[in-house]
Amino acid sequence: MITIDDVRAAQERIEGFVRRTPLMEVTLAQRSPLPDGASLLLKLESLQVTGSFKARGAINQLLSLPKEIVARGIVTASGGNHGIAVARAAHVAGVAATIFLPENAAPAKLEKLTAWGATTHLVGRFWDEAHAAATAFAQDSGLPYFHPFASPAIVAGQGTVALEILEQAPDIDLFLIAIGGGGLIAGMSTVLRALHPNARIIGIEPVGSPTLYASLEQGSVAKLDSVTTSVPTMACAQTDPGIFDIVRKNVDDIILLDDAAMFDAARWLWFEFGLAADASGAAAAAALLSGQISVAPGTRICALVCGAGLDAFS
Repeated sequence: MITIDDVRAAQERIEGFVRRTPLMEVTLAQRSPLPDGASLLLKLESLQVTGSFKARGAINQLLSLPKEIVARGIVTASGGNHGIAVARAAHVAGVAATIFLPENAAPAKLEKLTAWGATTHLVGRFWDEAHAAATAFAQDSGLPYFHPFASPAIVAGQGTVALEILEQAPDIDLFLIAIGGGGLIAGMSTVLRALHPNARIIGIEPVGSPTLYASLEQGSVAKLDSVTTSVPTMACAQTDPGIFDIVRKNVDDIILLDDAAMFDAARWLWFEFGLAADASGAAAAAALLSGQISVAPGTRICALVCGAGLDAFS
C-alpha cells in the first residue's frame, strides 16, 4: 500500500499545515503503570491541529489531489476525529465538506465540525453504516471521498507520526497504538519496520470492535457480525485488505480492552497531566494501566495520546 518513501514525501508535503507535537516523559504519576526502571513517553497528538493525528492524513490527501478534483467539495464518513480533520482540510482549500457520522458521535465533535463549516449527516449505529451512506453520496454527487484508513495518502500521512517520534526519541523499545480502522498503525508500522525494526509494536482495539484482532485470528479480513463498543472513533466492522496485509506483517500483537478501561485511562490522563484525551486517545495508556502488557525493566515505551476529547466526563 505504502513505502517509507511515501511517508517521507507526506512529511514534506504537510509541513506547515500540521503541528510538531510534544513527546512528554511521564514522571511522578500517582498511579504509575510501569515496572521499576521502565520509562514512558506520551506522544501528544491530542495537541495536533483539530485535536488528533487525523489532521496529518487528511491534509496529505488534500494536497495530493489536483485542485480541480476537490473544487466542488469533499466527502467522508467518520467516527468524529477524521471528519474534523477533513472539514479543516476543506477549510484550508476553501471548499465544502460533507461529513457522515454514526448516530452516537460525540456532541463535542459535532460542534467542532459545525465550527469548521462542515455539513453533517448522522446515519446508522456505527462507522460502517455511515461509510455506506457517504460513499453513495460521493458517487451520486461526483465528489471525492476521503476514506479514513483505506487511502494510501491517508495512511502515509498518519505514518509521519512515527517519523516525528524517531526524530524526537530514536531509542524507543515499545510502541502502543490505538486501532480503529487501522490506518494509523499501518502507517506508523511501515516507518518503524523500515527504520527501527527491533521495536515491538502493539495495537489496541475495543472488545466491542476487534476488527484486526479477528482478522489476524482468521488469517484474512474478517467482517464482524456486530460492533458493540461505545467508542465511535474505534468502531469499525471491517478493515481494508491493504491495511490487514501491513498489520499482519508488521505488528507484534493486538490486545483488547473494554470501553470502561479506556474511559478510566482518560480520567487518569486528565488527573495526572491535565490532558483531555478521548477514549481512543487514552487507549494506549489504558493498555498499560490494565496490566495486559508485560514490560521488562529498562523498557522505553511510547504511548500515543492520539485524540482529544472529554468523552470520559460526559
